[in-house]
Amino acid sequence: MSHFSHIKTQIRHLDFLQCALSDLGVNWKSGSSEVRGYQNQTRVAQLIIQQDNGYDIGFSWNGEEYEVVTDLQFWQQAWSVDRFLSLVSQRYAYHTVLATSSHQGFQMTEQHQNQDGSIRLVLQRWNG
Repeated sequence: MSHFSHIKTQIRHLDFLQCALSDLGVNWKSGSSEVRGYQNQTRVAQLIIQQDNGYDIGFSWNGEEYEVVTDLQFWQQAWSVDRFLSLVSQRYAYHTVLATSSHQGFQMTEQHQNQDGSIRLVLQRWNG
């Protein structure tokens, strides 16, 4: 019986995911490799977060998005699973917005971290 959980995300770009994890100070390893789980079970993932306890967290492409693959019983991160996914999603969105807006000719002129944890960005584009 598998102990692996598969958690859906809205993450579709590996490079922005890597930036998000780096922003959070999470050490990750890219490239297709195996996520280690309960009783030496493995799953293939494109990004691995190795944990000190020998059980990994992986981000695996399911054809539509990267989903988290891990054995939740052995979760060993600074944040709960929900908080971790929330923080990763926020940083992922941040990098997605910056890249997309830059591609459309916008520049960030202001950034403010709100008390509720949200981020306010001001972007502008000069036409002329």
